[in-house]
Amino acid sequence: MTLRRGFKKEARALALEVREELGVEVFAPLDPWALAELYGIEVHDLSNPILPRDSVRYLTEERPHVFSAALVPLDPSGAVIIENHVHPLRRRRSTIAHEMAHVLLEHPFGPTLTDENGCRSAVAGIEEEATELSGELLIPTDAARIAAFKGWSDHSVANHFRVSVRMATWRMNMSGARRIAARARGKWEAGYATSA
Repeated sequence: MTLRRGFKKEARALALEVREELGVEVFAPLDPWALAELYGIEVHDLSNPILPRDSVRYLTEERPHVFSAALVPLDPSGAVIIENHVHPLRRRRSTIAHEMAHVLLEHPFGPTLTDENGCRSAVAGIEEEATELSGELLIPTDAARIAAFKGWSDHSVANHFRVSVRMATWRMNMSGARRIAARARGKWEAGYATSA
């Protein structure tokens, strides 16, 4: 499935607007928990003592890959995010950003669960939008282009933005950042060669 026409442009604008609200520059790492706090979304993890011990043990020790997070609606309005705190921090950052993307996009939802393969929702289009926006929040297209012009590797991008290498690779590829930087370098080199 593909994103609806114009969505990537909307996601870029929304991500920059949200970063501005948080006071986070385009080339700085975004804190997804600060974003949740800004929008009044509480984030809880599985360490809460009121949760059933056997269930927590199952989700944190026996099969931690089956549960990353859940966006849980509250009655009459609002939501909370429940996250799996045993996952690596960089994965958790992506997970919280994805759940917050659903909130920012005002997606209609029931409880949604996220595992290692992403959100489990019946609506693929909604999931694609949340995935795109979460990536844009964590590594904006403009930031990916700056990194490409600096010649950064995916590992360098991942370390700077505090995301996984997989996320950094995806954002660098999806943004076209390296293609744009390579074309610009080629034009500059061609212009320099003809003027010399």
